[in-house]
Amino acid sequence: MSLRKKAAATIVAAAAAFSLAACGDDADTIKVGTTDQGQEQWQVFEQEAKAQGLNVELVPFSDYSLPNRALQDGQIDVNNFQHLMFLADYNVNSDADLTPIGATEIIPLALYFKDHSELKDVEEAGEVAIPNDPTNQGRALHMLAGAGLLKLKDDSLLSPTPADVDTDKSKVKVVAVDAAQTVTSYQDGTPAVINNSFLSNGNIDPKSAVAQDDPNSPAAEPFINAFVTTKEHKDDENLNKLVDVWHSQKVQEAIEHQSKGTSVEVKKDGKELEGILTGIEDKIKGSK
Repeated sequence: MSLRKKAAATIVAAAAAFSLAACGDDADTIKVGTTDQGQEQWQVFEQEAKAQGLNVELVPFSDYSLPNRALQDGQIDVNNFQHLMFLADYNVNSDADLTPIGATEIIPLALYFKDHSELKDVEEAGEVAIPNDPTNQGRALHMLAGAGLLKLKDDSLLSPTPADVDTDKSKVKVVAVDAAQTVTSYQDGTPAVINNSFLSNGNIDPKSAVAQDDPNSPAAEPFINAFVTTKEHKDDENLNKLVDVWHSQKVQEAIEHQSKGTSVEVKKDGKELEGILTGIEDKIKGSK
C-alpha cells in the first residue's frame, strides 16, 4: 500500500472511531426537557446527576406545548415541567400515553397585582390576565372563584374556560393570554395569574401574591409536578435515578431559594402518580 493510501486509510479509520465514540457518548446522555432551564436548581441538578454517574443534557423549551411532543418524537428522553393535570389533558387530546415516573413538587398558582396587595384593588381594576393553556387556565379560574373574584356557572368543572364564567355575578372579567405573557400583563399594570416558573422573568416576589390556591389540599393532587417519560421507558433505571437526584438535599436547597419558599416537595412514585393520572384522564374523557 502506498503512503498516500495508508494515510487515507488512517484518516478514514480515525473518523470512524471518532464517529462511534460520539455516538457512544450521545447514547449515554439523558436529554431532559424543561421550560425553566435558567433557574438555579437545574445547574445544581446537573452537577448532582454527574456525581451519580449520570450525564444530563438540558433541552430548553419556550412553549408549554413543545416538551411532550418532543418526548413522543424521541428528541428527548424525559421532561420535567408539567403537573399531572397538564399531562392528562395532553394524553387525552393527543392520544398519547406519556407516563409520570416520580413526583417533584406542587407549586401554588397565584394572583399578582403590581404595587397592590389587596383583593379590593383587583376588583377595582376589573380585569385579570390568566394563562390560556387549558389546564392552567382552569386552575386559575378555580383559584379566582375561591378568592371570590368571579363566579363559575358550574363549580364541578375540571377545567373551566372563560366561557364558563358567570359574568353577571363576577367582580372581574378574565383575559386569557399565553402563559409567558402574563408577566407582561403584570408589568403593564393588569392583575395577572402567573406560574412560578415565570416569576423570575419579571423580578416578581412570590410573597407579594394577592391570592393563591392551597398546595396542601387534597384537591391539589392534579397539580403535582413530575418527571415524565414514554410508557416503554418508565422502568428505565437511569431515568428513575433522576427523581432521586431531584430530591437530594442540594437540589432541594436550590429549589427553596429559587422559589423563595413557595415550592412544596412531594414524594410519590410512578405507580401512585399513574393512579392519579388515570383518574384525571377518565374525568376529562367523561366531560367530552
